[in-house]
Amino acid sequence: MTKPSSEQHPYVGMWVTQDGYIRHELLPGGRYDEARGKRKSAYRGRYTIKGNHIDYVDDTGFTADGDFRDGVLYHAGMVLYREETR
Repeated sequence: MTKPSSEQHPYVGMWVTQDGYIRHELLPGGRYDEARGKRKSAYRGRYTIKGNHIDYVDDTGFTADGDFRDGVLYHAGMVLYREETR
């Protein structure tokens, strides 16, 4: 598992489902914040990345994982796309 560092990981940023309902922000330093619909910060926790695999532990202790493939994040049955900054 990777340790947080002062360098920003290339996967850090906002990941969004096609319909925009789920907004999953990977923050620098190994934390994430996930919004669902109008509910901001529905889930928060920490993540670690090794290669193209990501492991999550939310603040309640629930665990999940996912994989980045061809610029897409596949996580817990969801497909998330990187939100481009405008």
